[in-house]
Amino acid sequence: MSEPVRLIKKYPNRRLYDTKTSAYITLGDVKDLVLKFEVFKVLDAKSGEDLTRSILLQIILEEETGGMPMFSSELLSGFIRFYGSAMQGMLGKYLENNMKTFVDFQNKLQDQSRTMYGAGDNTHMQADFWNQFLNFQQPAMQSMMTAYMDQSKKMFQSMQDQLQTQTRTMFTGFQANPGDKVDK
Repeated sequence: MSEPVRLIKKYPNRRLYDTKTSAYITLGDVKDLVLKFEVFKVLDAKSGEDLTRSILLQIILEEETGGMPMFSSELLSGFIRFYGSAMQGMLGKYLENNMKTFVDFQNKLQDQSRTMYGAGDNTHMQADFWNQFLNFQQPAMQSMMTAYMDQSKKMFQSMQDQLQTQTRTMFTGFQANPGDKVDK
């Protein structure tokens, strides 16, 4: 049986309260929950509004402002341009599917490395292994990622082409003849 969703309440003083541990927590603690794959929900203590996405975006913002950012300004600008467009929902689903594929790929590589180098929970050794592996295999990884991105680009273009074809087909029956008069 799966565990119930962990409830975190956000109070007006901006503090987060973990109802499972009966203690106040920080965004860093919430990040740790994410890293441990814990299922949780953040609710506004007063209104009951779901604030989970907002808290996750805050964590991403903190990560982006400290250290090495993952998203370029160009990429973020592209995201902003998609808001409000007809393709917004499709882009979200596309990114979600690609992220899942990328994580699945990463998990397969990790499983293979465990099989080759032992199954112990040796996190430090794994980090060293991945650093060495990526430094050694960087050109191959870049080539593979380029091929993956090209494939994704082709898939996205194919989806756009299908949408255009479906739209044309749908509106073909609505063509007006130039000689027809329209009632005013």
